Amino acid sequence: MYFMLFFSVLMIQRIVELFIAKSNEKWMKSQGAKEYGQTHYRMMVAIHIAFFISLLIEGGLLHSGVNHYWPFLLGGFILTQLGRVWAIASLGKYWNTKIIVLPQAEVVAKGPYKHLKHPNYLIVTLEFLIVPLLFNAYWTLFIFALLNQFILSIRIPLEERALKEETDYEMVHVRTRRWIPLFKKEK
Repeated sequence: MYFMLFFSVLMIQRIVELFIAKSNEKWMKSQGAKEYGQTHYRMMVAIHIAFFISLLIEGGLLHSGVNHYWPFLLGGFILTQLGRVWAIASLGKYWNTKIIVLPQAEVVAKGPYKHLKHPNYLIVTLEFLIVPLLFNAYWTLFIFALLNQFILSIRIPLEERALKEETDYEMVHVRTRRWIPLFKKEK
C-alpha cells in the first residue's frame, strides 16, 4: 500500500512537470528558442519510463518490503523534492526536460544554479539511488543508476555546448561547479 501511494504521487509529480515543460517549451519557441539533442532526448525518456516500469515491478509487484532505513531515505527523498522545486522555480520559464535555448537570453545564476551548473541532474541522480533503495529494488537501482549516468554523459556536454553557443553561459558560470561538486572544475 505504501509503495502504491508513493508511486502514484511520484507519477503525478512527473506528469505535472511534463505539462510545465510543454508550456515553457511553447513560450520559449515563440520567443525564438532553438532545440538541441532531440536524438538523445528520446533515449532519456525511454530510460525514465523503463525506470518507473522496473520500479513498479521490483518495488511493487515483487515487493520485498520497505527498507529498514526508510525514515532516512524518505527524508532524503523529501530533500531532493525540495531541491527539484527550487531548481524549477529558479529557472522559471527556462526550465525544461528538453535542451531548449533562447539565444542571447540572460543565463540564470540564482538559487541552486548559483552553486552548481546542473543541480537538477544531481537531484535526478540522487532520486535514482534513493527511490529504489526505499523499496529494496536493488536491480532497479543498479541498472538505472548506470543508465542515468550514461545518458547524462551525453546530455550535459550537449546542453553546455548549446548554452555556450547561444548565450554568455561560459562567462556567467566561469566559477560555478559542475553538477557533482566533488569533481574538479574543467579548465
